[in-house]
Amino acid sequence: MAAANNLLSEDQFLCSICLDVFTDPVSTPCGHNFCKNCITEHWNISHRCQCPICKEAFTTRPNLRVNTFISEMVVQFRQSAQQKTSSSSSEQQVSKPGEVPCDFCTGTKLKALKSCLVCLASYCETHLEPHLTASRLKRHQLIDPVENLEDRMCTKHDKPLELFCKTDQTCVCMLCLVLDHKTHEFVPLKDEYDGQKAELGKTEAEIQQMIQKRRLKIQEIKHSVDLSEEDADREIAEGVQVFTALKESVERGQANLINTIKEKQKTTEKQAEAFIKELEQEISELTKRRAEVEQLSRSEDQLHLLQSVQSLKAAPPTKDWTEVSVRPSYEGTVRRAVAQLEETLSKDMKKLVTAELKRVQQYAVDVTLDPDTAHPDLILSDDGKQVNYGDVRKNLPDNPERFSYCVFVLGKQSFSSGRFYFEVQVKGKTKWTLGVARESINRKGNITRRPQDGYWTIWLRNVNEYKALAGPDISLSLKSQPQKVGVFVDYEEGLVSFYDVDAAALIYSFIGCCFTEKLFPFFCPGLNYGGKNSAPLIISPVNQAE
Repeated sequence: MAAANNLLSEDQFLCSICLDVFTDPVSTPCGHNFCKNCITEHWNISHRCQCPICKEAFTTRPNLRVNTFISEMVVQFRQSAQQKTSSSSSEQQVSKPGEVPCDFCTGTKLKALKSCLVCLASYCETHLEPHLTASRLKRHQLIDPVENLEDRMCTKHDKPLELFCKTDQTCVCMLCLVLDHKTHEFVPLKDEYDGQKAELGKTEAEIQQMIQKRRLKIQEIKHSVDLSEEDADREIAEGVQVFTALKESVERGQANLINTIKEKQKTTEKQAEAFIKELEQEISELTKRRAEVEQLSRSEDQLHLLQSVQSLKAAPPTKDWTEVSVRPSYEGTVRRAVAQLEETLSKDMKKLVTAELKRVQQYAVDVTLDPDTAHPDLILSDDGKQVNYGDVRKNLPDNPERFSYCVFVLGKQSFSSGRFYFEVQVKGKTKWTLGVARESINRKGNITRRPQDGYWTIWLRNVNEYKALAGPDISLSLKSQPQKVGVFVDYEEGLVSFYDVDAAALIYSFIGCCFTEKLFPFFCPGLNYGGKNSAPLIISPVNQAE
């Protein structure tokens, strides 16, 4: 029986009238089976006694009796189905917070697999079965499980929301169409769904592209972080090396200072010991002589005193100790030690700046002068690499970019991120100004060159007076006159540094700057002053030291 039961399906035990499993199954004379109550009610309503399936008519209503065989099969099928349902339910997932529960589960709510827009209910796998097998339920519209199915009904007319009003951009029911939105433009919900879905597809593609760009940017930033980490490790290593050398130099200088002072102290002690020994010897001699004099002075023998006193007349020690002293001089010892240390530090600093200059030279850019910004008195070379003051003013249009009063000129190239470096030859000049300027600077009339006004520059005046135009200006003390000046900018770091290229020395740095605009290289060759300052400023190619 168990084997046979496995071959039977639910369809074989469904009443064709109620579409449910038989209850008190009976058989008609034509051989078809129905629930006893279903067929009785059917004949009562139709007033005709015929089979609902094959339409065979009976002259008299048959005397229906329960088919015991089918009834037993139904019982076994129900038990088997119940066991199957119990097993299936145990395998189904219990509804978790945030998931849609089955509306028909009692006790533990299982996770719903589908929601029915007709029944306005959600079903687990077990309770969904009639919608998948019963013909009258198969026509219902099933969707992925959703909560608040009542929201899919028109709140005003209690009808399903089947249309989309394009005028009001809202979902409506069929009654809304004829009552409240007569003149509006409508489309079936599916049409609007397809259109919006297509738009969402485009939006998704655009978002995906944006995501991809941001992922690439993340990779770029991560790469920058890796490079920054490498730079940091290198800087730390070089810094540790430099400071270790400085520490060793300081410790060595300190040890030399202590040794020098100790050696002087030892020399002083030896000299003092010699003086003391000599003095003690003289004291011993004088003490002996005093004892002899004392003894002779107490003698009452006149002849003996007179004979002995002659031997005492020998001269006693006569060395004058008044000017003798032990005063070691330590004056200048510490100063000389510090001067030696300063010399060592200066050499180490030169090595450090040389290495720093070599690194910033890696950011060298090709800079040319922009004739549209040049003051009419300036003469620019054809290659845009040289500028000097001319005696004849050129007739040039006074465009907004041009400096009209001060003899300035900007570079053509602008920079709004990253790092850049360029070098300018200033050999033979007695006056010049170099640096960078932001795009929005004032270019007309007299101009104040300060960071507040968008200028980060240094200048030379009167042959050898150097200043950083920091507002207020800062006088610079340089060991040598630069023949070539290097200008380095780190936009994000807010740093502008100037170097004496040949001496590998740092001239000055503006730090903590806040750049928000494009930066342009800035040049001012100064006036000629009777030919004393006629040499041009020359933008030079950068020769990186090996």
